[in-house]
Amino acid sequence: MAALLALIVITVTPAHAEPRIVGGVVVDNPDEAPWMVALTLSSGYQFCGGALVGSKLVATAAHCVYGRAPGSISVVGGRLDLRTDGGSTSVVAKYQVVEGYSTPSRGKDIALLTLAEPMPYAPLPVAATAGVYAGGNVGVVYGWGRQAENDTNKSPLLHKASIPIMADEQCAAAYARFDAQAMFCAGYPEGGVDSCVDDSGGPFVVDGRLAGIVSWGIGCARPNTPGVYTRVMTYLT
Repeated sequence: MAALLALIVITVTPAHAEPRIVGGVVVDNPDEAPWMVALTLSSGYQFCGGALVGSKLVATAAHCVYGRAPGSISVVGGRLDLRTDGGSTSVVAKYQVVEGYSTPSRGKDIALLTLAEPMPYAPLPVAATAGVYAGGNVGVVYGWGRQAENDTNKSPLLHKASIPIMADEQCAAAYARFDAQAMFCAGYPEGGVDSCVDDSGGPFVVDGRLAGIVSWGIGCARPNTPGVYTRVMTYLT
């Protein structure tokens, strides 16, 4: 079972955070990502993604839930098309974020949600070796977010995109606040493929394991401006 290190429950109001799939394809096989979940409000509005790491545990970005009452968040699993009513839904019973989290650009952007009801889907194993973060390794990011930086509408269909991990030195050159212990970057020099708004909290999967969580960046799919992901192995075992 997954466990998050150095946790406290957060109940304060969140600071504004602009999360950041562009250049991807629709996921049409429900067996490809059974662990993928959507975070929604009671109205059904999807605002973030997440991944089951246990039958009642969801890993997502801290900025997705920071300051929200647990009971105001619902988790939807087993539903590739959010316009349908298939799958399973559970309210969040409680959640934890890493102690010291403040904003995505300062790192520690990860939360572990505990569901009131278990989900009947296979969980996503957590990455177990630091080698998954080597520059050039290709991961797959999943989400229901916008498909272009200036889109006003997001997709109700789950999308995915394959993106190479960038060497830490390159990421540090792009972002002055880059912290190699807390984060990693993924992107193409020419841009064009990236996570985007409302993909936040979604999983970045390398070799069938959870390596990252969509966290932050500048715009979506811009050249020389990679997406920044939470380095899950630092916080989740």
